[in-house]
Parts: sequence; structure tokens; C-alpha cells
Amino acid sequence: MSKEEKIEQEEINNNEQENQIKDNEEVVKEEPTLEELLQQEKDKYLRLFAEFENYKKRTSKERIELFKTAGQELMTSLLPILDDFDRGLTEIKKSKDKELLKGMQLINDKFKNTLQSKGLSEIVVKAGDNFDAEIHEAITQIPAPEEKLKGKVIDAIEKGYKLGDKIIRFPKVVVGQ
Repeated sequence: MSKEEKIEQEEINNNEQENQIKDNEEVVKEEPTLEELLQQEKDKYLRLFAEFENYKKRTSKERIELFKTAGQELMTSLLPILDDFDRGLTEIKKSKDKELLKGMQLINDKFKNTLQSKGLSEIVVKAGDNFDAEIHEAITQIPAPEEKLKGKVIDAIEKGYKLGDKIIRFPKVVVGQ
């Protein structure tokens, strides 16, 4: 081998060695340090913890909603019975039997008090109140007997009820036109 070939061979070897050193440095640079790994794991942990907290909040909120809606369904199904009690008491008041009236009044009061203790409240509507579409359900409109009753409630046909803050049955009213 000539001197030039030896020099050329050495240059090739040197270039290969330099390339290997650069490759090794890149490999070393690509591997994350212990601190970076620790930071990544902390970040994963915090995200997982936050996600779990959100899950707990969401499920507890869903459970509360489930209990509210279950109570609402029961209350809604009991409202016709409450109406029947009121109609029955009206008819019993027409009769002369005071003992029957007293007994039915006691049962009605106990039933209403039990429902009130569970959050049910009546929406009070009187003739002459302003009609509010957010609260009342207009069944019909009739010509107002007086000018001051235009746009006001003339009569309440069916009582309305709220369960907590939510209206579960709107009062049905007749509105003056």
C-alpha cells in the first residue's frame, strides 16, 4: 500500500470514528434524563388525579339528579290523588255529615304535610294575578269582564306544584282577553 492510500484509509477510519462518536452523542442526547422522566411521571400522576376527581364529582352529581328525578316521578303520580282529595272534600262539605268531613280533612292534611316535608309546595294562583307564561299554563282566553282584568288570571282550573325550585305541574288558568 502506498503512502497516499494509507493516509486516505486513515482519513476514512477517522471519519467513521467521528460519525460513531456523533451517533453515540445523539443516542445519549435522545435518552431523557432522570429529572425529565420524573417530571413526566409527575405530570401523568397529576392528570390522572384530576381526571379521577372530575369522575367523582360527575358521578355524585348524577346520583343526586337520579334521586331528584325519582322523587319527581313519584310526586307527579301523586298529584291527581291530591286533586281527588280536594274535590272529595268539596263534595263532603255540601253534606251534613260533620264527622266524615272532619275525618277526611285530617287524612287530607296529613297527606299534604307529608308531601310538603318531601319538598312539594303549591303554586298559589288567585284571580286578578298577572299572567306569566313562565309560571302559568293558559287553557283558554275569555273576554275580560272588566278592563283591569285584561291579561290577568280570571280563574284557576287546576293547581300547580313545585318540587323544591322546579315546577313539576304548571297551574292551568283562564286568562282575560
